Amino acid sequence: MSLNKTELVAKIAADTGQSQAAVLSVVDKFFATVADAVAADDKVTIPGWIAFESVATSARTGRNPQTGETINIPAGKRVKVSVGSKLKAAVK
Repeated sequence: MSLNKTELVAKIAADTGQSQAAVLSVVDKFFATVADAVAADDKVTIPGWIAFESVATSARTGRNPQTGETINIPAGKRVKVSVGSKLKAAVK
């Protein structure tokens, strides 16, 4: 079972008594703010729940799985997401 964005917005709206449009606006702005901060190399932390940060990856050698040819993978960035203690405890 999974919960998609539409279902998440509907559940939050039902639990809080807010309109789905208002909740959707907040959820969209939350993710846009996180994306902007991580793109600017800032770390976003919600203590106990989750943290997002940008990390640099070094250049490395890889292999094309179809041909077996060695390829060079350039250095870049990726997003690291860390789970907090409250979220971990909720899963147990």
